[in-house]
Amino acid sequence: YPVSCCSSIMVQRVAVIGAGPSGLTSVKACLDEGMEPTCFESSDDMGGLWKFKEVSEPNRASIYRSLTINISKEMMCYSDFPIPDDYPNYMHHSKILKYFRMYAEHFKLLQYIRFQTSVKRVAQRPDFSHTGQWEVVTENKDGLEEKHVFDAVICCSGHYTYPNLPLKDFPGIETFEGKYLHSWDYKGPEDMHGKRVVVIGIGNSGGDIAVEGSRVAEQVFMSTRRGAWVIRQVSDNGLPVDMKYNTRFVHILFQLLPINFFNWYGEKKLNAMYDHTMYGLKPKHR
Repeated sequence: YPVSCCSSIMVQRVAVIGAGPSGLTSVKACLDEGMEPTCFESSDDMGGLWKFKEVSEPNRASIYRSLTINISKEMMCYSDFPIPDDYPNYMHHSKILKYFRMYAEHFKLLQYIRFQTSVKRVAQRPDFSHTGQWEVVTENKDGLEEKHVFDAVICCSGHYTYPNLPLKDFPGIETFEGKYLHSWDYKGPEDMHGKRVVVIGIGNSGGDIAVEGSRVAEQVFMSTRRGAWVIRQVSDNGLPVDMKYNTRFVHILFQLLPINFFNWYGEKKLNAMYDHTMYGLKPKHR
């Protein structure tokens, strides 16, 4: 993100683009440092990706109805605002949004957010070499543009906004009589009842949609270029897998032992859950 200031000028006014999880904590960090943040959010609410809507909106991130996060609450929470004890280890998107609301209300961040205001342009001012200042042009819900001057800009606009649907890579798609869509448009498996479905991609969304679709479809196929090591969320003794292995002790071991040992150990543990070769999942990479 562009953050600049001349050595002789203290950064004061900061523009934060986006009121998702990164934008919210950036606003708080600015306040902690005595700065004056203004957060511009193009939608009508905070939360970014985690604000679920039944109909996907153009130029905005989109999630499906059943989505749960794949990071445990202890590993994903803000360090100065723990997630409530009664929340599940892996939270549904509604719980995540509620947590962000609690965070924003607790640290009184809402007053610094301008909703339904999109950022159209960010540019260095003509005297940037002396002042380090930026010109930010915004547009409100009525289409009115406004120019602002800031000492720094923090871009927190996310990267799941535009779906990539490479139709040119699928010869014959123009005569295909079935329905095709990107996971960006997926909300639930209702349209899969009794149908034969192929899910292209074995990332987190692909895995979720294949499992959900398999409960109602006639048959679901999963297409993957090179397979994947499938890691369960729950590890030994019921602990979240990231809590068990993302520790200082394990990071020290990574400095001391060869990577081949960790590959052998990890693959042995994963294949004990389900043999990746038998399921046609085993990738070429370790």
